[in-house]
Amino acid sequence: MIFRPTSLTLPLVIVATLAPMSLVAQPAANVMAGGGNAPTGYDMAPETRLEVVEAAVAAIPSKIPAGPFQPTWESLKANYRVPSWFVEAKFGLFMHWGLYSVPAHHNEWYEKHMYGADRQWHADHFGPQDKFGYKDFIPLFTADKFDPDAWAELFRKSGAKFVIPTAQHHDNFALWDSAVTPFNAKQMGPKRDLIGDLAKAVRAKGLKFGVSNHGIENFQFVNPPPDLAADLKSKQADLYDPQWADFYHVADRSDAACEKFLVNWFERNVELIDKYHPDMLWFDNGVDQRYLDPLKLRIAAYYYNRAKAWGQEVSISTKKGAYAPDNENLHTIGSIIDFEKIGARSPAGIRPGVWQVDEPIGSTWGYTSDMKVSGAAPLIAKLADTVSKNGTLLLNLSPRPDGTIPPEQQDTLLDIGRWLDVNGEAIYATHNWTTFGEGGDRGDTRPNVRFTVKGENLYAIVIGPWPALSSAEGPAAEVVISSLAAGTATGGAIGKVSLLGGSDRLEFTRTPDGLRVKLPAEAPCKYAYVLRITGLKMNAPTWTASGNPE
Repeated sequence: MIFRPTSLTLPLVIVATLAPMSLVAQPAANVMAGGGNAPTGYDMAPETRLEVVEAAVAAIPSKIPAGPFQPTWESLKANYRVPSWFVEAKFGLFMHWGLYSVPAHHNEWYEKHMYGADRQWHADHFGPQDKFGYKDFIPLFTADKFDPDAWAELFRKSGAKFVIPTAQHHDNFALWDSAVTPFNAKQMGPKRDLIGDLAKAVRAKGLKFGVSNHGIENFQFVNPPPDLAADLKSKQADLYDPQWADFYHVADRSDAACEKFLVNWFERNVELIDKYHPDMLWFDNGVDQRYLDPLKLRIAAYYYNRAKAWGQEVSISTKKGAYAPDNENLHTIGSIIDFEKIGARSPAGIRPGVWQVDEPIGSTWGYTSDMKVSGAAPLIAKLADTVSKNGTLLLNLSPRPDGTIPPEQQDTLLDIGRWLDVNGEAIYATHNWTTFGEGGDRGDTRPNVRFTVKGENLYAIVIGPWPALSSAEGPAAEVVISSLAAGTATGGAIGKVSLLGGSDRLEFTRTPDGLRVKLPAEAPCKYAYVLRITGLKMNAPTWTASGNPE
């Protein structure tokens, strides 16, 4: 019997309003924590029972290393601390790269679709499923042009401070040299340790390196319709080929099979931890369920004790309430909360603590032949918006199966990097101000501005094109920031306004309409410009050791 929760998955994330003591003067609309009660429902988790999970935990051969962390919520809460490098980073790169990049159709869930909605498309392009299954993409995933050093240099130039490739997606194919699964990139396909090669190259550039593991979602990822299942089963082909049973996890979904799967999931994570010493271990939605807590707690204790012995600051990162035992994502324990896609589920206002949001560079997470790639302008706007709310942007890339990053993605990264070369002071190691911004909404005629703070400096990131001169020979262009109008209770007095990458001192006046700043004729950069404002009394950082709003 399979346990099924009574609560349905909710389409929207509940938003909770906070009023921390350090931000009491802030408008309520600007202080909102994304999340609140985390939606329940399986959301790709193995549909099983606590007894099966506990049996799997008991069968795990790997012992928890000695150290302060025990597999309990109390121990995690007492010993965990958000890594200082993450507090300062503010911009990282994510990556979806795997077998699904070969067909380059629909999205990174191609395996699920080819046995369902895209069944005929697959048959038309590659042959029927009994002749060409998802496993047959493995030899075509060659990564023959993969140059980890070139990738790492591109990542450095982008201004990102950490990199998290997908070590394993829902399809169960491991991109590392594995001794616990034969379905890996060293033994098949590329015949090389993709994760190991990239880890070495990325760290050589001074960047942090993590891995994401979506593998727990594989157990019930593929669900063929009855007629296709019957046909493949009668032929013992593809999904029902005994040689590939542990790759697909379709033919046997018994309790015993689930227990074996969960043990292997744990062992894969142990292997990633021990071989590559990741600075972050990122899990997707599938680890959300409470009945998986014994397994999640054990991997957390293993990881954190290992890192303690290495003298390395690390963190798990998960979505919703995966590491929040009360399902309230404001009470996450031992994990940095991650939100998927800006505007969809991420905080609408300032969320104290620490958090990150993963955002695709284009229209799909994995590479597809017709994907549309965002230019730098909207992504810089999203970066500024995220950081102004106290978050970190994790921008996802979509490499091709041959190991190349498409030119339009490279160009976007290089453009972001050039912008950060000028304006990184307003992004890295900053925190939120008492309001995250102004303007930017439909019908709002004010400039689109986002604020950040570092020390006693206030940064106003003005998003959009550089203002034109009032006339060919007339007065200089001007920007007006209404949040800094005369009479506003900011504390202190503005002593100086400068332009990052440009003039060290700009003329300004503070009127009832706002801070009016005269701008030079030429912009220091494209997409957005930044004013550094000094003299005002700034609020203290709002990050917390637990990562939670407190």
